Amino acid sequence: MAKTIITVATTGAWPKKKDNPNIPLTPEEIAKDVYECYKAGAAIAHLHMRDDEGNGTMDKDKFEKTVALIKEKCDIIINCTTSGDLYATDETRQAHLKALRPEMASYDCGSMNWQHNSVFLNTPKFLEELGHTMQDYGVKPEIEIFDAGMIYNSMYYVKKGVLKAPLHYQFVLGAAGGSAATVENLVYLKSLIPEGSTWSALGIGKGHIPIMLAAIAMGGHVRVGMEDNVMFSKTELAKSNAQLVTRAANIIKEVGNEVASVEDARSILGLNK
Repeated sequence: MAKTIITVATTGAWPKKKDNPNIPLTPEEIAKDVYECYKAGAAIAHLHMRDDEGNGTMDKDKFEKTVALIKEKCDIIINCTTSGDLYATDETRQAHLKALRPEMASYDCGSMNWQHNSVFLNTPKFLEELGHTMQDYGVKPEIEIFDAGMIYNSMYYVKKGVLKAPLHYQFVLGAAGGSAATVENLVYLKSLIPEGSTWSALGIGKGHIPIMLAAIAMGGHVRVGMEDNVMFSKTELAKSNAQLVTRAANIIKEVGNEVASVEDARSILGLNK
């Protein structure tokens, strides 16, 4: 029986309470939410932090407090973002990795015009530094892919020794400035990754369910959560991230797969090595 990993992205950097009052923003809210998602079947928690005004931040202390609260409750795999604050420096985007040594962290493998009004900047210098930081501190990169060029970037960094195979890819589809959330794009992107790689996919907004269904059907893993989609249906706000995880878990079981446990996920991703 195939095992499908569910990653939950609870918060992100942009949605606020005005978009969905149920989105967690404080360390306490995020930790409580992650625990409920863990009980519902999530094996990985992808974490963003917010400042006291609710804006995205790379504040190391916020990460440390949130991760400590989560670890008091469960052993879910911690996957920290290295983005989400357009004003962060190369140093602040990595400081929490050195302090916390999470099992995973995001590695956005290229730059793009974000929402057509700003630049999501990931310079070659930063990506080389980040890759070496992750190797030095035992953090597995989650290679976030917004378009095909980023896959080719990842292959280049493997050749340079900045990244080490096998890689784990996260296809992020539907971001303005990136590839649209279509099944055709997912099939194409998946066809480009090196043999032996693992992968997961998400669709932003209305692409959420189609991409989740396609990823499961194609043998990949899935990411859900209010970072990507604050709606449960076209007319209904999500009551919680756990509600989104529960739906994903039910679909995985309906197609005859098994929801991967935390230990299953560690084995699939090579985190026990």
